[in-house]
Amino acid sequence: MDLSVKYLGLQIKSPVVVGSSSLTTTIDNLKKIEKYGAGAVVLKSIFEEEVYHEYESILRSEMNEEVPDTKFLDYYDFKIKDDNIQKYLKLIADAKSSLSIPVIGSINCTSAHEWMFFAKKIEQAGADAIELNLFILPSDLSATNSETEKTFFDIIEKVQKEVSIPISVKLSFYFTNLAAFVKKLSQTGIKGLVLFNRFFHPDFDIDNFKVIPSNVLSNPSDLFLSLRWTSILSGRLDCDLIASTGVHDSDALIKQLLAGADAVQVTSTLFKNGVSYLGDMHKGLEAWMSKHGFEKIEDFKGKLSQNNSEDPAKYERAQFMKYFGDKEYDLD
Repeated sequence: MDLSVKYLGLQIKSPVVVGSSSLTTTIDNLKKIEKYGAGAVVLKSIFEEEVYHEYESILRSEMNEEVPDTKFLDYYDFKIKDDNIQKYLKLIADAKSSLSIPVIGSINCTSAHEWMFFAKKIEQAGADAIELNLFILPSDLSATNSETEKTFFDIIEKVQKEVSIPISVKLSFYFTNLAAFVKKLSQTGIKGLVLFNRFFHPDFDIDNFKVIPSNVLSNPSDLFLSLRWTSILSGRLDCDLIASTGVHDSDALIKQLLAGADAVQVTSTLFKNGVSYLGDMHKGLEAWMSKHGFEKIEDFKGKLSQNNSEDPAKYERAQFMKYFGDKEYDLD
């Protein structure tokens, strides 16, 4: 049975790609990920924000109230950034020498100029591709939709000028016209779009009056947002379409492939069940394919996409009116 697919122009042995997370920060884990059948691995993102938090922390601990010398500031800025990037580049180099599956670097920056710097370094370290984890929360009340969206195109264009390896973009769903925006992004020359990234959800500790993280890991119910949009966009983009978020078992994996995903990223389920669970997901996929007489992924990929549906309106229905209208409930 052939589980191989194309991912960002790369031939990979499985449609299951392990997404960027702390699971992908050590060579031991990466070897296990390959052992249990993953087609590719995305290393944990290098976060520009983390670099600057470290910078600010050191300055607070070592500075007095006097205005420091500019050279002092420049030294720490360079040293911290250099230490972090060197660790990341070593991880890429070690992964490439230890694994046979593609190794993809990941970047998450807050300022436009740093994307190019990190991207070039990652390519030089030998990564097979780069994933740009782009999430700009549309919270600026003075910014227009076009101004926010332009930032994405600017970053992609600048990174493309710096590297020649495949680029994928991981997005959120916070766009006024998601379908049109994603279509335009797919025409920029990128090789893949990952829908959707998972971001920090703030919650409140009401006794200690602090902002705390909530729902760090995805849930199986999170599948249906990406499933809908994968179904709608499948066959309509000029690049690969990768589904992400809420894929916790082989059934969810199969659903995303039926929706038309070229590959599927998983992360949270491996935190809950262990990296070896990749093997269970592959067994479930193979058993289902055997049951239905499919020899390869292409035999059924996109079979349930909107593009191939006799009732495309189902994918765009936003209300439960028909479902609830056909049923009677005893509320006593």
